[in-house]
Amino acid sequence: MGYFGAFLFDGQSWMDAESGNIVAADAEYWLHVDIHDSDIATITYSPAGPGSGVAYLGFTPRTYFEDPNASLPTDTHREAAGLAAWWARVQVGATDADRDAKMASLRPYLAEDLGAEDDDPDDEEEEERDDADIFVEIKTDRFLVTLGLPPLRTSG
Repeated sequence: MGYFGAFLFDGQSWMDAESGNIVAADAEYWLHVDIHDSDIATITYSPAGPGSGVAYLGFTPRTYFEDPNASLPTDTHREAAGLAAWWARVQVGATDADRDAKMASLRPYLAEDLGAEDDDPDDEEEEERDDADIFVEIKTDRFLVTLGLPPLRTSG
């Protein structure tokens, strides 16, 4: 069994949160992380800027559950732009160039929908894979640090 956990960053610090409970009424900027079975991290953020406000690390629900109705189709470019805009709003003095660089650094973390014709990353030899490709909580901590937030430290 993998790791499960949900956390809310209210603009100041992380707090435990229930899955689906992403209300941060007092926070102008917030980010919610919901980790499912060490395979999916759902990142929900506000304000969404040019993004939808929802991004995935590891797998998307559509890929993980092999169900096109499990989540909306993903657009990693759009979500990277939204997350970079979120980051730029909380950084004093961030320029457009800083935002674009942040977008480029965040995009590789984001999960894309895989089709039946795509190779399943779980089929690769585990010794050839980085731990962050096996345990989404490790990838999540790395993503959060790249986003300029403290890590969750769920991975030990």
